[in-house]
Amino acid sequence: MINDEIRAKEVRLVGAEGEQIGIKPIREALQMAMDLNLDLVNVAPQAKPPVCRIMDYGKFRYEQQKKEKEARKNQKIVDIKEVWFRANIEEHDFQTKLRNVVKFLKDGDKVKCSVRFRGREITHANIGQKILERVKTEVAEISSVERQPKLEGRSMIMILAPKAQ
Repeated sequence: MINDEIRAKEVRLVGAEGEQIGIKPIREALQMAMDLNLDLVNVAPQAKPPVCRIMDYGKFRYEQQKKEKEARKNQKIVDIKEVWFRANIEEHDFQTKLRNVVKFLKDGDKVKCSVRFRGREITHANIGQKILERVKTEVAEISSVERQPKLEGRSMIMILAPKAQ
């Protein structure tokens, strides 16, 4: 709440430079803010009496938005990339998919490795387990296992996360 929106009878006033002015009636506090061409901003409405500060509210909001924008810019959004393997995958196909896993991990993304079983392949789930274990050992130096291989429906899934640099 700013200026006329403040409904308290008296407020604890903090000056424009951060100095304590003391407890003042709301009218006197508003007049002091107007004399300085600034706003009276309620910074702690739950306090008894409420704490108000004399400041340039427009400038304060602008700098706050600037800080939030900077924080969003420095934030890294982690995606989950998915790489599918088959139970009867050939060596060259395995190496190609492994290169993709390594590339995704180096980019800082999590990787969901899945072995999809078709038809009666599901009876040989141990083959899928071996494939995922091999992926895990191949990328052990750049990743950590976030979720161990687990059978879910017709797929066996493992999630890898990049190690902190």
